[in-house]
Amino acid sequence: MTQPPPPPPNQPPDPQGGFGAPTPPQQPPPGYGHPQQPDAGYGYPQQPQPEPGYGYPQQAPQPDAGYGYPQQPPTAPQQPPYGYPTAPQQQPVQPPYGYPAQPQQPYGGYQTAPVPAVAPGGKKLSAQLQIIIAAAVAVVLIVGAGIWYANSESGDGKDREPLSSAGTSQGGSGGSGEAKGTGGGGSEKPPAETQAKLTFQLPKPGVPDVTDVSGSWVTDKAYVKTGVNSLVAHDLAKGTPVWTLPLTGQICGTSRHLTADKKLAILFEASKRVAPRYYQQCTEVGVVDLDTGKLLWSTSVTGGSAGDQKARFGEVTVSGKTVAAGGNDGGAAFDIANGNPRWKPQANDQDCFDLGYGGGEGLVAVRKCGPYDSQYVLIQNLNPMTGAPLSQYKMPAGVKYASIVSTKPLVVAADVGDSAGDGSGISDFFSLDEKTGKLKAKITADADQYAGRCRSTKVESCTKILVGNGRLYVPTEEHEGASGEFGDETNEVIAFDLATGRTAPEKADAGDKYSLVPLRMDGGSLIAYKAPPYDKGGRIVSIDGVTMKETLLLENPADATVNDIENTFSPDYSEILYRDGRVFMSAMMLSKPRASASPDDKEPLAVSYSTR
Repeated sequence: MTQPPPPPPNQPPDPQGGFGAPTPPQQPPPGYGHPQQPDAGYGYPQQPQPEPGYGYPQQAPQPDAGYGYPQQPPTAPQQPPYGYPTAPQQQPVQPPYGYPAQPQQPYGGYQTAPVPAVAPGGKKLSAQLQIIIAAAVAVVLIVGAGIWYANSESGDGKDREPLSSAGTSQGGSGGSGEAKGTGGGGSEKPPAETQAKLTFQLPKPGVPDVTDVSGSWVTDKAYVKTGVNSLVAHDLAKGTPVWTLPLTGQICGTSRHLTADKKLAILFEASKRVAPRYYQQCTEVGVVDLDTGKLLWSTSVTGGSAGDQKARFGEVTVSGKTVAAGGNDGGAAFDIANGNPRWKPQANDQDCFDLGYGGGEGLVAVRKCGPYDSQYVLIQNLNPMTGAPLSQYKMPAGVKYASIVSTKPLVVAADVGDSAGDGSGISDFFSLDEKTGKLKAKITADADQYAGRCRSTKVESCTKILVGNGRLYVPTEEHEGASGEFGDETNEVIAFDLATGRTAPEKADAGDKYSLVPLRMDGGSLIAYKAPPYDKGGRIVSIDGVTMKETLLLENPADATVNDIENTFSPDYSEILYRDGRVFMSAMMLSKPRASASPDDKEPLAVSYSTR
């Protein structure tokens, strides 16, 4: 089986690179929409070739199956070749960001059926009887709408789910299914006093070399942060340690999603890093109880391109009762209760391996197949208990990596043909039907206009991008504000309809000198951080997901000393969490202190501001 070549001895595996990280030199695949034989334009109708492109209506190859998949699986629903004319799903041209779309039926709107004027049997109804029937229909609709609205409310905020460094809980996208949301309905309400104060700072631990400390979570009891060879919980109000979990080595991956009972999946190294290389392989998988700080189980597996050696993993996620980890050696899954393997990396004759998984409400694999110099990417919605593909979509030519923004509804981001050009890892979003694998809409996100980011070699790493209410929410890049003065940059959050790909007419404006950074969904609302100008404190706002109207939840102090601390946490390179009147900001990377640094120059590992 041909796999990406393993790293040379005493060298790290192929990098878990930064945003849009380059891949090893290889023969570039055909570009997006590259002409095929015979030479024809994009989507040009033609006779099928002896070996047609993926998804052409014929007996297509079966989806490559993971561990436990039946020997003769049913054929997964196929799509026509990317760009091949289909009926009637022609995608409209999108207007520039912020440009009003064509009028459409408002979300949540409904039409009433006309009252019949003729009774069964052909007798005409009297005017009085028609009025009575119309009134009865209206009452039923009103009552039904009232019940639906009541059931859509999120409750009183009790038994709140914990939040992760991605701002997500087990629910993931914040708006499950395909139904259009009504906006609002979240559990975060504005406090009586929105002015916050600095409550605590956590000092940075000393490290001998660059160390990744990504990962932070908020429960109803503690703020939990990745440390050096450890996981540490801190008191929400004081920042004092509540518990510390020492590990055999450094944490090298954490799940964006948690279970409702606060279980977290992690990856960590089997031994501590030592000089001169300060590197260990990421091979251990475990589950931590965030309430108690106990490591419930840990394990490792062999197989795939690792052979008899421990498989190396690049990321981990949680979906239901399954922990799934993926990487260049292949994918594996485990029972979250006891660590028993559900499947392991396996060699196969199609040279396929699971690079990683998106979790939350579903489990979706990004699967790379084919020889190293001509790989293609599959998106497979999986049964999380068996790994059997439920549906499959083949990404277009020119896609080397793909990122899962949401598993339900299924939204994928990719840089097609490396056309983004800005290191964001995104040129297009793909809205897919997770049941059939059919493409519903392709949303082009011009890198000069939109500011979402995905780490290209990581499957579940996108930031600033949210899904809910049947919409995709993406911030624009900063641009000159209304006054046109220096330092007056601002931006907006734009919504796209996942069914049509069209921009919604509503948008959220950051206001002059502020920049909106979406953090997470809260019911039908967005929780966003407003990065401030140099002389103001940052803000946390709730944005109605349909009207896009904002409500202030918290504002940090504008005091110069406190403001300087906040400004050390850039939204692009920090983790920001908000819950119940408290905001937590933390670093993701540590480096060896500079010899010339004074005590006053030390930046904190994390800070917290609170209105409580």
